[in-house]
Amino acid sequence: MDVRFSCYGQASAHPSPVNRMMASFARGFRDGVDINLGVGYVNEKTIPVAWLNEALQAVIAHPAKYRQAFNYGGPEGSPNLIASLRRFLGGRRIGRLDDATLARKRLIIGPCGATSVLDSLTQVMAPGIVITSDPTYYIYADVLERRGFEVLAVPEDAEGPGMEALERKLRALGDGVHAIAFFYVVTVNNPSCTVLSNARRRALYDVAARLTRQLGRPVPIFCDVAYELLLHDPSTEPFESVLPADDLDIAYEIGTLSKVLAPALRIGYMLGPHGALMSAMVQKTSDTGFGAPLFVQEMASYVLDERIGPQLGAVNAGYREKALAIRAAIDGSLGPFLAECRGGSAGFYYYLTFERVETHPQSAFFRCLARTSGDPRIDGPADSPLPRVVYIPGEYCVHARGDLAAVGRRQLRLSYGFEEVPRIVEALDWMRRAIEG
Repeated sequence: MDVRFSCYGQASAHPSPVNRMMASFARGFRDGVDINLGVGYVNEKTIPVAWLNEALQAVIAHPAKYRQAFNYGGPEGSPNLIASLRRFLGGRRIGRLDDATLARKRLIIGPCGATSVLDSLTQVMAPGIVITSDPTYYIYADVLERRGFEVLAVPEDAEGPGMEALERKLRALGDGVHAIAFFYVVTVNNPSCTVLSNARRRALYDVAARLTRQLGRPVPIFCDVAYELLLHDPSTEPFESVLPADDLDIAYEIGTLSKVLAPALRIGYMLGPHGALMSAMVQKTSDTGFGAPLFVQEMASYVLDERIGPQLGAVNAGYREKALAIRAAIDGSLGPFLAECRGGSAGFYYYLTFERVETHPQSAFFRCLARTSGDPRIDGPADSPLPRVVYIPGEYCVHARGDLAAVGRRQLRLSYGFEEVPRIVEALDWMRRAIEG
């Protein structure tokens, strides 16, 4: 007999496409044989193992500073880590944030990375319409819909979600505009790696502010800044936060140390105005498990205080070198078949749109690279397997009921984070072979 599910439980009983892909990767990936261009792992060489070990030893050696580091911590987060993040963000003017802005904002640590902060939002906010970009951060879009929210995906242009498309969709809502819950914007979009321009960020804030005044209640805008620390193209304008100019207290930023230190630390944070929402988020962290592991928070605090400068420099230099090499390889192997290639300025993704080649899981292209075509000449003999090439199909990245559903069948997200350049170049060659037959 089946258990009695909540609506969320019913929606979660069947794994999402990305859930299935992650499980398959963890279960069946063959190191040294298969090539991972899909699962968005950071490059192992960017993880400062020696400095993390140094940080752990420092935490152990200084119990007066890092108090009870192996016990429970408070749900708001380690005071040391919160102070370190404030010094880091203000001292380095991340997002042009200044000390005065940081002083009047609250900063809290999530229970398990930035993803846990996003999940908490779905539980403390009343369900409604969430305005985001298309392509959308597919993992969170799935979570939102399982939690009972409706995703309104706005097709992006070169600067982020298109303003004309947004205004058109708002007009089409009519009285349904009252159901808008919040805006969710990834400033370096995952999957497309489109960099949200500063002008577009301010324009989106202005729309949220207009709706706040129109509806007589806050319509928050949450900026997911997960990849902002990986801005490695010197020709791209530095990011400018909207927090300093937020006179309505509706803007929040959600960040992480996963991309520049280590995903396994699971450090995610939220920065925004004091008020009931932040208090509810802290209570949700308490309900989840009192907070992120305290000794890990203290390790992150140490690295931010002592090692973050050289770490940031090394990480961004490495990804810049890879971005340039992989873009040249994309042009060489796939250029004749592409309609568009986005990315390469921040983060570690390229988003490819093909002229005619379909990339969805049922396509010949996908089955060839997954070695599931059923043709031994393509799949290879069992005793001498050919490499499988893993990527994220665009069909997973665009909203299924959005404007880009059709074109998504000809798109894919390619990560140049995890694998080294020679292996990625090899994978691109396999892609070309899959197209040419």
